[in-house]
Amino acid sequence: MILDHRTYVLHPGKLREFLALYEAEGFPVQSRHLGKPFAWFTTEVGNVNEIIHIWAYDDFADRQKRRAAMQADPAWQAYLVKSSPLFQTLTNRIVVPASFAPLK
Repeated sequence: MILDHRTYVLHPGKLREFLALYEAEGFPVQSRHLGKPFAWFTTEVGNVNEIIHIWAYDDFADRQKRRAAMQADPAWQAYLVKSSPLFQTLTNRIVVPASFAPLK
């Protein structure tokens, strides 16, 4: 298993706008291609303009296949046009659970 850990920082004051757009347009398309997220968070303390979501994949090939299908979806592309201006930065990490992690 690999986990795709994504941290997005939104422009100040844009969190509610983003969450409404994502729930209505982004999440349905993304979950159709990627499945349910492993985790999805907003930040309560610290940078309150930050969201974190984590997606689980069997391996890199599984990730590549599912993300390519999502990128090819016109509904996803339309969503990106609307959502991209709301972001300041994106950090993406691929992490792998340790052998003793309770995730398996």
